[in-house]
Amino acid sequence: MIDYKASIQAAAKRSSPYIRHTPLEHSPYLSNLAEANVFLKLDNIQKTGSFKFRGAISKMTSLSDEEKSNGVVTASTGNHGAACSLAMSELGIKGKIIVPENVHKNKIENILNLGGEVEYYGDDCIHAEKRAQEISKTTGATYISPYNDEAIVSGQGTLGMEVSQDLADIDAIFISVGGGGLISGVGGYLKSVNQSTQVHGVSPKNSCVMYESLNAGKQLDLPSKPTLSDGTAGGVEFGSITFEACKEIIDDFTIVSEDEIAKGIQIGLEKNHQLIEGAAGAAIAGFINQKEKIKGQTVVLVMCGGNISSAVLKSIL
Repeated sequence: MIDYKASIQAAAKRSSPYIRHTPLEHSPYLSNLAEANVFLKLDNIQKTGSFKFRGAISKMTSLSDEEKSNGVVTASTGNHGAACSLAMSELGIKGKIIVPENVHKNKIENILNLGGEVEYYGDDCIHAEKRAQEISKTTGATYISPYNDEAIVSGQGTLGMEVSQDLADIDAIFISVGGGGLISGVGGYLKSVNQSTQVHGVSPKNSCVMYESLNAGKQLDLPSKPTLSDGTAGGVEFGSITFEACKEIIDDFTIVSEDEIAKGIQIGLEKNHQLIEGAAGAAIAGFINQKEKIKGQTVVLVMCGGNISSAVLKSIL
């Protein structure tokens, strides 16, 4: 397994000139609701509006000069693509982001505005990923996985390092789970500092592949329905290092409905004055579901991103 503390400290040292140390803000509303001491980790205001920038810059700063000169390639329609795009720009690394042909043009505009080069391929993220891996094999460009890579997981873990620097004695942390890179890094670091910190995973009922895989004791290939928590939607790459990490690190796992996620987004906006996306709303929803268990505790909820479209926000409000 990863030596989380050492690996994340090394990632933090590489990444610190580029990433934003985001605030940890007390939430009076959620604290009163649960009779607990609740803080929000505001990575919705990280560069590119998501924690994903931590992993992308950690991976790209770990490359050798030769690897950097060979360029990078990845596949994403969302936060990972934007994060890689900015990391490439900041480090002067050439590369491509492969996207399906049917992707929403707003997402492409975001990637292009951050300096990335886009190539369209296929009509599904799986096709785009295969194309990116093919380019990597044929050109020598480094493939940047969204979560199945120690340097990515360690980069995401710098969020946990910041939390532990800003707040002593954390009893529990709630983190939304898709591929498992964020919860692996953050939970791994916090448990390396204090083994008794409880790590709570949260996923939408409509797409909870990691949850079902952990329950089955093996990785499953399951369909996903559309969800407001699009940042956590989809399958988990077979053989991903995050599956074993999640088995070891996650203490409790909560599944939330679309209505509960919508309510979480609304609470973020109206009660905490934070624009958050569905995956962050899911973390709030999971916390509310578990609030009876955590009375009197010091709790952190990870606001993992703030990239929500005006149309989705309008429909919720």
